[in-house]
Amino acid sequence: MSGRIKMNKKFLISWVAVFVVWMVASFLVHGLWLGETYAAMTNMMRPDAEQQGLMHFMLIAHVLMAGAFVWIYQRGQEDKPWMAQGLRFGVAIALLAPIPTFMIYYTVQQTPGMLAVQQSIGDSIVVVVVGLLVAFLNKAPEAAATAPASVETDSTAEVD
Repeated sequence: MSGRIKMNKKFLISWVAVFVVWMVASFLVHGLWLGETYAAMTNMMRPDAEQQGLMHFMLIAHVLMAGAFVWIYQRGQEDKPWMAQGLRFGVAIALLAPIPTFMIYYTVQQTPGMLAVQQSIGDSIVVVVVGLLVAFLNKAPEAAATAPASVETDSTAEVD
């Protein structure tokens, strides 16, 4: 029972941390870096006041993304170095979500090509950063990571 509570606590802490970092990083990418570009696209973007009135959808979306991100990471986590796992996971998510999403937007909307590239790069960096974060928060305890490995006597044992 305590292992399950511990896992749930780790999941919730990771979820909240990923949510906060993802929201801040998304603001840096889309609010600061690309904000002026979006402001000039009056034919495609909602007015600021209307966007603010719909901000709860942005928060809900980030809550859902952060929870799913942590959930998927924890189910695929391996007994390997956390940093490599976080990078691999972040890159996989970048190839799954932001890169193809902005390619699709470019195809069906009148999105400038350079904007689609900037969005893809910016959000890919964000998911790699949160991939590293979730891997760090979910790494094996130091005692287990530094414990000596047991000696295998079976000649068919796999070697990494």
